[in-house]
Amino acid sequence: MTAEKVTEDLSPSPNRLREQRGWYFYDWANSAFPTTVLTVFLGPYLTTIAETAAAGRPYVDVLWFDVRPSAYYSFVVGFSAVLQIFLMPVAGALADHTGRKREIMGLFAYLGAGATVCFWFLSGDRYLLGGALFVMASVSFSAAFVVYNSFLPEIAAPDERDRVSAMGWGFGYLGGGLLLAVHLGLFLYHDAFHVTEGDAVRLALASAGLWWGGFTVIPMLRLRNRRALARGSESVGRAVTGTFRQLGRTIVELRRYPLSLAFLVAYLIYNDGVQTVISFSATYADKELGLGQTVRIGAILMVQFVAFGGALLLGRLAASYGAKRVVLAALVAWTGVVAVAYFLPKGAALPFFALGFAIAIVMGGTQALSRSLFSHVIPAGKEAEYYSLYEISDKGSTFLGSFTLGLALQLTDSYRLGIVSLVIFFVVGFVLLAAVNLPRAIRAAGNQVPERL
Repeated sequence: MTAEKVTEDLSPSPNRLREQRGWYFYDWANSAFPTTVLTVFLGPYLTTIAETAAAGRPYVDVLWFDVRPSAYYSFVVGFSAVLQIFLMPVAGALADHTGRKREIMGLFAYLGAGATVCFWFLSGDRYLLGGALFVMASVSFSAAFVVYNSFLPEIAAPDERDRVSAMGWGFGYLGGGLLLAVHLGLFLYHDAFHVTEGDAVRLALASAGLWWGGFTVIPMLRLRNRRALARGSESVGRAVTGTFRQLGRTIVELRRYPLSLAFLVAYLIYNDGVQTVISFSATYADKELGLGQTVRIGAILMVQFVAFGGALLLGRLAASYGAKRVVLAALVAWTGVVAVAYFLPKGAALPFFALGFAIAIVMGGTQALSRSLFSHVIPAGKEAEYYSLYEISDKGSTFLGSFTLGLALQLTDSYRLGIVSLVIFFVVGFVLLAAVNLPRAIRAAGNQVPERL
């Protein structure tokens, strides 16, 4: 009941390049969800739906609990994050155990896209429907992304993974940005299209699902499975049982790779700083800098398109200087960005755009190169399982930055001190990543050390 050992030639070929290009398109497809749904539209709209349902009362009923309408979306996001932490390792183990990565990725992708399309029905007082659809969409998004990431070591040789990962991340920013530009145009000028503001939001949300599902066809046609397990017509029950056993072995096995674990911890720390800066920037622009909605929307769009070039730029730099050095340099840049944000004067739209430009340059590259670095320190045949742990360190760590930021605001009531408190994540992350001996970690995982690291 073990996986067949598959050794493949990862040298460039038309089929290999075709598969890589298909892989890029899933980033293009699924980025509609984080940009349109998460970043801009769903939170305010779902909160408004909950307020409508409350009809002036202080609470709405959620599974026999009284919840304030203003807090409903936050609780839904938190519940979704907890589910993701538990289900992502199962999705990864299932993909590795059955060898059907492409089918499992497609299953979760279309579950998520279908739930997102169903946001069209989110109107009136249907706040519970909105919460249920969001949980299904976000959990499916994360599970599919785990399997998607696990294809990277299979479609790219060690020396080209930085480029391939950066290209995929860049495609994501470009695709998400193009669709968001259309949606923001529809929202801002909804009267010219003869639709209400609420209908414009529902159209944006539903069409994000259509975009996600439609472009997912391309990777489904081009990616292929490599490790079919020699278990014949194994029953569903035995497959699920075997999946949980394999997951347990992987978690125990992680102790054999302490340097891989050290990389995960470093990533957890500095990525939490990245995610918190991204999520807090709009609030900082609004509450501390007093910038209007038009400026904030313009900055969001600018960041999406510049991040495309930034991801490719840092990928190119990694080819010359090594991915680890480039990520460390990016963390220094993040530290400088946070420090400069502290000194921005009120109403400073142009400096805010300049700061957003700097964030966009390093944002995509930091995430893309971290993904490719992790691909080197995981054992072959268990890519999806280990990438599920990688995604957990992403999802599960977000509370650290939020807690630090909230504590700083609670103690000082200063958004400026709150934003500058995030420097600690980049400093500690830099120190931990610098201390990881990546060549030793790669060899311990049984992989080839690339020329540039």
